[in-house]
Amino acid sequence: MRMLRGAFLALTALLLMGVTTVNEAYLPDPAMEAKARHIMEELRCLVCQSQSIANSDADLAADLRKIVRERVAAGDTEEEVKAYMVARYGDWVLLKPPVKEDTILLWFGPLIIILLGGAVLFVTARRQSREAPLVDSEDDIL
Repeated sequence: MRMLRGAFLALTALLLMGVTTVNEAYLPDPAMEAKARHIMEELRCLVCQSQSIANSDADLAADLRKIVRERVAAGDTEEEVKAYMVARYGDWVLLKPPVKEDTILLWFGPLIIILLGGAVLFVTARRQSREAPLVDSEDDIL
């Protein structure tokens, strides 16, 4: 019985070590909180990279949410908050970065890779069809 209790306590301690509680201070004005949440949905978590900071559990995302709320509480517009974040973290922080010289690979890189892959497959298939000998009868096989 003692061994079972010790194992249970050890397991509970291990589980509690992995749990982190994030206490976020929400804005008291529901309209301002809604504005902040909207902005958070458009900013990328720099740790997760595929989630917005609104949906991420990363510590950095919590810090970014705090900054967004502070900027909204200070009276910044959506564009000003985004400009502030871009100035600190670059265009990568935006889930929809603008199309410009610095972000051209973000927008068109996947398309270029697909087109190059298709061209390589086409050229390879064409070469193989030209190099394959034509067989007229079963006697030519042997």
